[in-house]
Amino acid sequence: MEEGIEGKFWNMFKRIFRKGDSSNIEAIILAAKEEGEIRKEEAAIVLKVLRLGRKQVHEIMIPRTDIDCAEIEDKIEDVAEMIIAHGHTRIPVYKDNKDNIIGIVHAKDLLQFILHPNSSPRGNLESVMREPLFIPETKNVMEMLLEFQSRKNHLAIALDEYGGTSGMLTFEDVLEEIVGDIEDEYDAPRPDDIQVQDDGSYLVSGRTELVELREHLVVHLESEQVDTIGGYLSQLAGRVPRKDDAFEIQGYRFQIKDADQKKVRWIEVRLLPENSTSED
Repeated sequence: MEEGIEGKFWNMFKRIFRKGDSSNIEAIILAAKEEGEIRKEEAAIVLKVLRLGRKQVHEIMIPRTDIDCAEIEDKIEDVAEMIIAHGHTRIPVYKDNKDNIIGIVHAKDLLQFILHPNSSPRGNLESVMREPLFIPETKNVMEMLLEFQSRKNHLAIALDEYGGTSGMLTFEDVLEEIVGDIEDEYDAPRPDDIQVQDDGSYLVSGRTELVELREHLVVHLESEQVDTIGGYLSQLAGRVPRKDDAFEIQGYRFQIKDADQKKVRWIEVRLLPENSTSED
């Protein structure tokens, strides 16, 4: 019986790590990909896993200002509505301000209470809260992935050097660093990654793969470090580009239209005037 893709992937992963020289692992993977020993998709996933070890939590977390929180005095019904409205499965609970996170509420715990309101003698958030997991914002993302797995915990609160809340990291955030954005039934339908505008320019999603971009534009962008245009521009800038940052590459202007602290979301790509006649 032919071995499944998942089995081959993990066997290949184990073989690589048994070699013991971590400094050469990426070179081994890239060479194996070039020789056809592993698929491009398999190589990309392994490389992304390896590169988690170079990232810190603050680089991929949800920043403090964007965290949806409940206040300890909020009614359970109100928090349940918040969870439904935002599509969350877990909500941090704070007292006084977001620098004082005191617990985590799970949607399933609220559901049980709402269906059986007499099951709790106190009927407040404190009665259904779980203990939060606190981590330093400088923690290694690979270590965080292993900690999520070992603790069976899917949410952590990141703290800055002064002990204040810096952000929030979920298991899904880490997985998205490996496999890309994970969408569920609460997410709005995703628009096309490459959209042709009325004026002939393109609106391109930051998640668009470089290979796919070549099929629409006369550009040949390559990188052994990243696979997407958002990652390519971040690599070029040495940071995540900000809104309105622009890059002129191979006769095109790439201007950031939407980005946050973690990733480039949308880019406007426009042919530079001096190249427009030659491409017609």
